[in-house]
Amino acid sequence: MEIIIYPDPILKKKAEPVVNIDGDIQNLIDNMSKLMYQASGIGLAANQVGVKKRVIIFDINHKEKGKDLTVLINPTIVLAEDKVVSEEGCLSVPDFQGNITRKKHLQVQGVDRHGKTINIEAEDLAAICIQHEIDHLDGTLILDHVSHLKRTLYKRKAEKLMKRSDNGQPNLL
Repeated sequence: MEIIIYPDPILKKKAEPVVNIDGDIQNLIDNMSKLMYQASGIGLAANQVGVKKRVIIFDINHKEKGKDLTVLINPTIVLAEDKVVSEEGCLSVPDFQGNITRKKHLQVQGVDRHGKTINIEAEDLAAICIQHEIDHLDGTLILDHVSHLKRTLYKRKAEKLMKRSDNGQPNLL
């Protein structure tokens, strides 16, 4: 399992609801968690690993990785209030950061990995992270939240990186 990188088209596809929390979903959650921590991320959506299912994980506790891991299956934002602008990055959009406007306070509903309904109230970084990951499930990237100019500049940079030289190394010309 690896993190899918922009401009892979799966990142723009809408994820499908999880109907049955089976062994495949449990394995997906476990593998996503390992990958997120290895990549030093604080959140990950299933389509970022090539699986079009409505599953997100997040853990904003940098000091004790794994202690506060939250799994949300079929998440829905029930309430969103106030605005906050913060600088965000994304594991699927490497070497890019942008100031993104999000809601500061959220109420989110979904189910955990055991099928139990959970309601989460989040604010600040947790709220930002949840919105970021739900955006992924809807096929929205942080690039979709920035100016046309900034998006275009990053797309050009990504296209150059995608062109490979004869030896398979990125062509950074």
